[in-house]
Amino acid sequence: MTTTATIIDPKYCVPHTMELVITKERSLGNNFTVTNMNGNILLKVKSSVVTIVTPRKHLFVHDAYGKPLLHLQRALLAANDSWKAYRGESTEPNDLIFIRKRSSLFQLRTKLNVFLPQNTTHVCDFKVKATFLGRSWDVFIGESDTIVAQINKKVGSILSREKYMVSVFPNIDYAFIVALTVTLET
Repeated sequence: MTTTATIIDPKYCVPHTMELVITKERSLGNNFTVTNMNGNILLKVKSSVVTIVTPRKHLFVHDAYGKPLLHLQRALLAANDSWKAYRGESTEPNDLIFIRKRSSLFQLRTKLNVFLPQNTTHVCDFKVKATFLGRSWDVFIGESDTIVAQINKKVGSILSREKYMVSVFPNIDYAFIVALTVTLET
């Protein structure tokens, strides 16, 4: 059985496993560069500065040419660790792509539920589960055992930057998996 999941755009679904490196830039905020294993830039993530005027965390995902793909907006109350993703730079309800939130308030291991806007059930469309030590995550389709991506965090040192090594399985939207990844610990 072949699983296909187009969330952002079909051009981000490729017929082979996509190996990505998401590197946190050395700058204020949470800015990331997403490359393939050959070092080609595929996506960039820029964060906004959180102020009293804009108390929410915002991340903007752009393609390699600078075109805005997604606006990720963190909930005002960070305790529930909820994020909403919108097309482009929008925050309009009709541009909502997905909502990502914790499955419960108290957790020993991170478990996140992802809901697509057309979902009218209480069953998530995707689930992100951390390993026991919390340095890697698996992305599943809903409540199934079908893994569609694996994310491993490599902690940086004084000389190196923090990175996420991401394997996105065939026909799964890698821009969507990148969006989930950059919201894991920001």
